[in-house]
Amino acid sequence: MTITAGLDVGSTYTKALLLDDNSNIIARKLNRTGYKPGEIAEQTFQEVLDLAGITRDAVDYTVATGLGRFQAAFSQLNVTDLTSAAWGSNALFPGTKTILDVGGQSVKALRCDEKRAVTSFRLNEKCAAGTGAFLEKTARYMGFGTEDIGPLAVTSTVEVPISGVCTVFAEAEVINHLSQGVAASDIMQGAIISLVGKSVQLMKRVKMEPEVTLIGGIMRYPSMVTAVRGLLGIDVNVAEGDMVQYASALGAATLARYQLEKVRSGARAGSVGAR
Repeated sequence: MTITAGLDVGSTYTKALLLDDNSNIIARKLNRTGYKPGEIAEQTFQEVLDLAGITRDAVDYTVATGLGRFQAAFSQLNVTDLTSAAWGSNALFPGTKTILDVGGQSVKALRCDEKRAVTSFRLNEKCAAGTGAFLEKTARYMGFGTEDIGPLAVTSTVEVPISGVCTVFAEAEVINHLSQGVAASDIMQGAIISLVGKSVQLMKRVKMEPEVTLIGGIMRYPSMVTAVRGLLGIDVNVAEGDMVQYASALGAATLARYQLEKVRSGARAGSVGAR
């Protein structure tokens, strides 16, 4: 059996995923990245091997992606997170043309062609108010954990505007709403709407076209997906369960299979989004 691995060393979480001959997921594992991405990459990779009950020698090809991809010394190829997002989204939803990837430290909107090549992209990673970190900071300021973001937003009854374009000003608005007795659930939903508004602007700048696929850890919150659908006015693709977090790891593993086939055919590998 041929096994390929994808490793996504992100700024917040590190994900590892294994695929078999038929592109079925054998095992997957997620850990917080922390401040030692190299060690966590090694640990997460070993843990996914343990879950699959195989040794490292059983993996035929490994591709790493994410901000910390160069810390994964054991990978055969490193690719950008834009490339892995395009490949992963199309593995989940083959008709994908536009992708919105909302993570803890960055938001990416990209458009790809039928060959999964990225043709246009826009990033927002300069200000936390436009990334998932803003939701986490809002929750913590109100005394809640990251795991409370989804449940809080679902119980919201009133949409509270948070219009700050900078995290400092946005947090000031949160403080003001709390002082006025606004419910935490409504503030949380307001933060989500604010993030979605910034994200949709990025999508418009890449001249989005259907099908649209949403990925990234923040998309595990139903309120986030509902807000995107509402602002876009169209249906969007969203993977079930935690697969929204594993999309780039899946893309890396899928690309690993493509590269392995090239190597076995005698062609030169490493020409697809490698960096």
